[in-house]
Parts: sequence; C-alpha cells; structure tokens
Amino acid sequence: MVFFENFWWLLVLIGVMIIIHELGHYWAARFFDIRVDTFSVGFGPRLFGFKKGETDFRVAWIPFGGYVRMAGEQVTDDMDPRGFLAKPRWQRLIVVFAGPAMNMILAVALLAGLFMVRYPKLASADGPAAIGFVKADSPAAKAGVLAGDVIVQVDNEPNPTWEDVILKEVVSPGRAMNIVLERNGRRLPLSITPELDPKAGVGLAGWAERTDIEVGGLVAGMDAQKKGLQKGDQLLTINGKQIHTVYSIHEELKTASGQPVVMTYRRGSQQNTVTIQPSYSDQMGGGGRWLIGVELAPRVIYTKLGPVPAVRESVRQNLKGATLIYQFLQAMIERRSSPKSLEGPIRIAQLSGQAAREGPTSFVNLMATVSLNLAIFNLLPIPILDGGVILLLLIEMFMRRDLSLTFKDTIFKLGFVFLMMIVVFVLYNDISKLLPG
Repeated sequence: MVFFENFWWLLVLIGVMIIIHELGHYWAARFFDIRVDTFSVGFGPRLFGFKKGETDFRVAWIPFGGYVRMAGEQVTDDMDPRGFLAKPRWQRLIVVFAGPAMNMILAVALLAGLFMVRYPKLASADGPAAIGFVKADSPAAKAGVLAGDVIVQVDNEPNPTWEDVILKEVVSPGRAMNIVLERNGRRLPLSITPELDPKAGVGLAGWAERTDIEVGGLVAGMDAQKKGLQKGDQLLTINGKQIHTVYSIHEELKTASGQPVVMTYRRGSQQNTVTIQPSYSDQMGGGGRWLIGVELAPRVIYTKLGPVPAVRESVRQNLKGATLIYQFLQAMIERRSSPKSLEGPIRIAQLSGQAAREGPTSFVNLMATVSLNLAIFNLLPIPILDGGVILLLLIEMFMRRDLSLTFKDTIFKLGFVFLMMIVVFVLYNDISKLLPG
C-alpha cells in the first residue's frame, strides 16, 4: 500500500515538474512563431490528450519525462520557415533555456508562497556559529576544536552562521577548511579536513551546533509518549545537565545504561519535569542503543513573511541550493565526494510519499527542491540535455557557422549513452540503500 502511495505522489511531483518545464519551451517557441507539433507528458505511445490549434497535447504511456516537438528540428531539403532550425541561433537559445528557467521560477515561487504562509526559522539562525558538541577522534577533535568554541570565520567568510559552516563542511571531504575560533576571548586559526561519510557521500567534521532542542515527533508506545511529552516541547535538561545538542541526550542515555532519566522541558510558558524509562533497541545497528521514544530536532520558530521579504528569502535559499549542487558535482568530479549522495526515482518516490503524509508544507518544500535540482541537472553540458544543446549553440554562435550534422549526431548519441548510464547508476544506488547492511 505504501509503495503505491509513494508511486502516486511521485507521479504528481514529476508531473508538475515536467509540465512546467515543457511549458517553458512551448511558450518561448510560440513567442518566436515556431510551430509546435507535439506537447507530450511522458514518452512512448499516446495514451490520451487533445489537439488545440497546431499542437497535439498528449499524455504518453511512460510517465518519466516529456518533450515538446517543434517543426524543423531536423535539417530537411524544404526548410520550414516556422521551423526551429530556421530561426536565429539567439532565439533557439532562448527556447532551449526557457525550460530550466521555468523550473527555477517555479522553485522560487513555491518557496515564496510557502514563506508567506509559514516561514520556518531555526531559533539559532541569527546567532553565532557556536559549537555544542565535538565527537571523539573526529577531524574537529583532532584539530583541537572544543565544545563552547565559536566559529568566527570559515575560509574567507567572516561571522558565518551555522548554515554557512554546514554548507562548507558537506562539500569539503578530503579538502582543508580554514577556520578561526573564538575561545575565552582569544582567536585561534585552525585547519580541519572533513572526512567522507561512506553512507551519505558527504563531508563530516564531527561537530554539532549549540542550539535549543525540541521534540520533533514521538514513537508510539514508548515511555516519552506515555509520560505526556508532545511535539514542539523544548527539552531543557537531562539528569540535571543542560541540553544544547541531540548528542547531549544520546550521551546521557548511554551513561545511564537503562536507568530512568529525569528530564525538564518547556511547553509554552510552563516548565515541567518528568522521569522517563529508556528502552533498548538494536534496530539501529552497531550494537544498539538506549532510546526514550522522541525524535529530536533543533528548535524552529514559525513566522510569516510579507510578499517582498518572502521572494527575497526564496531567491537567497535557491541561490544557496544551486551553489551547493554545483559544489557537490565539483567534489564528485574531483573524487572527494561519493556519488552515493545522488538520489534516483525510487528514493524520490519515498521522499514524495513521506512529504505528502507530513502535509502540504513538506510536499511543497520538496517540490521546490526537486524543481531546482531538475533545472540545474538540465543545464549540465551533457548532449541531449538542454545544457548540451545550449553549449553547441554557443559554440556555433562563436564560430559563426553550423557544426556538421555527423558531429552533432555522434555527440547526441554519446550523450544518450552517458545519460542512460547515469539512470542505471542512480537506480542501483537507490536499490542498494534499501538493502540491509
């Protein structure tokens, strides 16, 4: 049942992405009076649709992808004056770029609309990048980082937020990060080289932010739920020790070794104390651990933004997201990051179903992320993708002549083979993540 639910929400997600993307190509083509013969959502034989004017709008049997077929995309003896190749190269460039551009616009619009309704902001977002936990034997620990230190510079960026630090960390496995710490009024320059997390394929330094922690969810039947904890409760102390990271709770539960723990928490303006009995679980692997039945998360404050601030924040987050994607790709090309961080259709289906079950906010947020990723992926200079076509058009504009048809045909065939290799890899990657061990 969950499989079919995930598959349905995947179709909804990619259906919106495909329609928006192809509408970009379609509208740009019509603006330059290029005849569009087919607007297809999906590939293969026509399933159903309708004809409007010169265009057959259809849904095809294979739902993953889509295309806009324009007149004159192939060179023929009688060149159609309203064909794609009959138009100036700058017009063709705009038509090709319009698809990814629409996905970018959609990503910005979705987040801006979301922020006008519900803008999530970490309680520590505006504060300094304070370190609350350092894992033993981690790159951060070996470099001399201590809990309580404040990062005042990372590489050449002064006064970074913790988000800035994390964005540098995850794309820097095997590459030194130069940071400046503030400790007891002194400034200490250090160099940290994050190690590659073999499971996630990203860089990890082994530290955690000092922030407020709240209950993000509860496990049914476990003692935390029975004792009345609720989602959104801010966790203050465990056995008298202040809670500033999720590791504070993990470490104390490990030390307590099954003995009841006393927790204080805040709900609204009231502070409460409760004694919780941990339960042992070995489902996590690595010998298991003690759990109290809460999902831990940094405390989030929800507000609403006006239209202009919402668009500004959406653009900022999408620019950071696009930069992060390209940094990930660069790290993979340099073989510092693992391709395991790539997500394929199976994983996206899982995320789609999960986001839909969590509510419209989560699903819209996922849709914006996927739309941005689709735009960036399509702009990669791989023949058969929009980015590859744009690259060839730019080369022709620079040379002021057309490349040979034989050359372009060979390039597109190689691009198709390469694209199929990527599809096979991400499918294998998704399946391997589902397998135990």
